[in-house]
Amino acid sequence: MSRFRPDLPYNDLPPLPPRVELETREILKVCVEARAALAELKRAARMLPNQDVLINTIPLLEARASSEIENIVTTEDNLFRYAQPDRVALADPATKEALRYRAALRHGVHLLRSRPLSTAMAVEVCGTLLGIHVDVRRVPGTTLVNHGTGQVVYTPPVGEDTLRTMLANWERFLHDHADVDPLVRLAVGHYQFEAIHPFTDGNGRTGRILSILFLLDQGLLDLPVLYLSRAIIRSKADYYRLLLQVTAQDKWKEWILYMLRAVYVTAQWTTERIDLMRRLMEETGAYVRQAVPGAYSAELVELIFVQPYCRIRNVVESSIAKRQTAAEYLKALARAGVLEEVSVGREKLFINPRLMRLLTLDDPGDQRFQRT
Repeated sequence: MSRFRPDLPYNDLPPLPPRVELETREILKVCVEARAALAELKRAARMLPNQDVLINTIPLLEARASSEIENIVTTEDNLFRYAQPDRVALADPATKEALRYRAALRHGVHLLRSRPLSTAMAVEVCGTLLGIHVDVRRVPGTTLVNHGTGQVVYTPPVGEDTLRTMLANWERFLHDHADVDPLVRLAVGHYQFEAIHPFTDGNGRTGRILSILFLLDQGLLDLPVLYLSRAIIRSKADYYRLLLQVTAQDKWKEWILYMLRAVYVTAQWTTERIDLMRRLMEETGAYVRQAVPGAYSAELVELIFVQPYCRIRNVVESSIAKRQTAAEYLKALARAGVLEEVSVGREKLFINPRLMRLLTLDDPGDQRFQRT
């Protein structure tokens, strides 16, 4: 049993790997199911004719949910409304912060192309997330508090050298223990990163980004499109309770199972959404070709899925049409009920309402995204 007191810095945090059996029969059974769900997600993503549809949508949903776990609350409407680079500055503070999550995830994916997951990458991801220069904590005073009671529930380790030693051990566990299933390493590594709590702010969100990057690093995903925070936000109390139980009671099995099930559930949800998106793209293309033949092109139909809050300039920049013709095309799609035209200041947004309903409905079988 670990020597833990919530009011004292936990410099006795045990190094990885934990001194318990990580791959019990129950854990391996759930692990196989989660791996199969991720494989199906990869297959579904590859079936889409334009994967930018995923890259421009699922990470925004993940950004909103992961930020909400930390009580940074915005809406899907605000995120998509201000997601394009020249509009970010116009957003409210919570939306800007959630959009920085997406930017941090994208930056991490870019870094991963040339180097493995590391402490240095975590520092860069956190800095992008917060929009400031950050480094590993050098001063004490960080505590985690129960917001309902005000009680200190955890005091992370202190001392820069101590933290860097722990982070080096975290790195080695992720990369050198190939005998442990990568999803089990993901669960264990996520706990350890949160327990080290290396930054003064942004640890939870950075840790969740690193989890998605680890799945990419291990080849379990091709794109950063697992909506993992969806499961966590729906069981937020369990997430924090099980993290703390590892620290206080060495209850690793319960935590690992929780994370494996979160991966399984969200992989299934995302796969179902991708299949529905593909169907909706096909149906929309067929409908536009029939109802608005003068505006139809495969490129335009793809664009209103890549940019579900589409602007005239998006059509122009995609070389589909000049400005006046681009405006006519989008207005024609709005008249046909494919898009909804909304005025935002002096600019027009053309929203793809069926796609947005599909992305935000909880029940994948719910048909309310269909044309009415």
